[in-house]
Amino acid sequence: MTDTVQEIKERLSIQDIVAPYVKLTRAGKSLRGLCPFHKEKTASFHVSPERGTWHCFGCGEGGDGFSFIEKVEGVDFKGALKILAEKAGVTIEYAQGGQSEDISKKDRLRALMSRACEWYVGAFSTSPAEAYAKQRGFTEETIRAWRLGYAPDAWRALLEALTPEGFTTAELLAAGLIKEADGKPGTYYDRFRNRLMFPIRDTAGRVVAFTGRALAQDKEKEAKYLNSPETDLYHKSEILFGMDFAKDAIRVRKFTMLVEGQIDVILAHQAGFSNTIALSGTALSEKHLALMKRYSENLMLMLDADAAGLTATAKSAALALRAGLRVKAARLPVDKDPADLIKEDPKEFAHRVASAKPIVEFFLAELGEKERNPHRFLRVAEEVVLPLIAAIPSPMEREHFIQTAARTLGLSNEAVRESVQRVPKQQGNERIVSSRATSRPETRSARDIRSEMLIAVLHAYPTTPLAERVKTEYLRITEAHELPLDVPPEPVLLQAEQTFGENPGEDAADELLNAFEEAVIREAYQEAVANLRRAEASGNASPIEDAQNRCAKLSARLAAFGG
Repeated sequence: MTDTVQEIKERLSIQDIVAPYVKLTRAGKSLRGLCPFHKEKTASFHVSPERGTWHCFGCGEGGDGFSFIEKVEGVDFKGALKILAEKAGVTIEYAQGGQSEDISKKDRLRALMSRACEWYVGAFSTSPAEAYAKQRGFTEETIRAWRLGYAPDAWRALLEALTPEGFTTAELLAAGLIKEADGKPGTYYDRFRNRLMFPIRDTAGRVVAFTGRALAQDKEKEAKYLNSPETDLYHKSEILFGMDFAKDAIRVRKFTMLVEGQIDVILAHQAGFSNTIALSGTALSEKHLALMKRYSENLMLMLDADAAGLTATAKSAALALRAGLRVKAARLPVDKDPADLIKEDPKEFAHRVASAKPIVEFFLAELGEKERNPHRFLRVAEEVVLPLIAAIPSPMEREHFIQTAARTLGLSNEAVRESVQRVPKQQGNERIVSSRATSRPETRSARDIRSEMLIAVLHAYPTTPLAERVKTEYLRITEAHELPLDVPPEPVLLQAEQTFGENPGEDAADELLNAFEEAVIREAYQEAVANLRRAEASGNASPIEDAQNRCAKLSARLAAFGG
């Protein structure tokens, strides 16, 4: 594994890794761009090609190429390794039976989920699932790309197929592929039976769960859609269906389209709307929104047009607005979901997407059509629209939609503004500030700060006349025999490169050296004063005189700096 990581690092520069996600420009020895991990207008994200590192001075995040992929793609190290290995054209080789490459529990579960997916795929041909998929409009290419499968109408088909391959009952149970029979401890059966199977993948493309669509029409008590339970691999509040396919298109198109279900997603992709995703058996969460924001801050909701769909749209929109996303919604015909419309009239679907409105305007239009009575319209707008306006973080955007609502409702701006201000703050509406930003900073002396920067200069420009001058002056000022051995943190190294540029002259650090010398003398003077006070308290004349002389000499040196 170590050799694989090293080979990837040799083939891919940090610029190769970061550039697809961040537009970088040259800034001295480093590269600079807008941070993908927090909203900013001034570039504070820096990349060092020489060291293969990145750091953001705005949010404090940083690391190497692997940590960047982990964060931007929302994967663990193994996921980042897979992504970068594919990009670099490197084959990941795992040692067989070696102590250093022990397969973890999660690795076993991933292998199991991958194998289960292939098993379902193998059962798809000529099955009821194939007939249903084609009836819904899926092409052969789409079926293959999304790895659609079939869970046979049998109680133990998957269990009996995979246990001879070395997967244990405990592992199948931990993966959510089987269940224990009620009242029969030790008796297990397949969770999914007679269902069209949709693999659910993480952003690295690894199968972590399944959704099964029931194919039987006569089982009223059976859920139409059945999802995998929560497992070590699958957390519903963190996974978005289709994001592994959609993420690149989201970056290009600059918005995410959220629809209701898996069939909607797949047919949208088939129709060319490859920036489409869906939830997986749960409500929209803050973690979902954080994942979306890695790729775009613009969200379009295209949920069902019935009452339940509109309620879900309002709730999702409010949560997304509070998270800092810009939200639009597209209107669907009544009694039609995106899949139906795409199949019947792809051009009309495209028109609906193009005609999407900002969420406040969307609901003003929807409610205005449904509520012809002016008084009822006002009441409903107050319940639905004003909380959406209140959830908008930007004061300028919020004011814009206050004026829009006022025009539509026939009210003054002041009346709407006052009503918006009265909307109770939702839990979690407050800006989330990282612990890094809110925690009390570590107290560091001016001497330590300047010392660290000077040592950073030595590391950033090791063989230059500037480095030689800094080394000579540092040892003179501190009266030390050798330089500190510790390498400064990455942010300090990048700051040094930003401060001194690509080819600094020998005297580029003179101002910093002067400030460092002043800080050293001031610190020594403060120590001398403390020693004088202790000597005076002891009443011994000799130490008092030595301390006074020391204070006088240091005071004279400080005067030269104007202090």
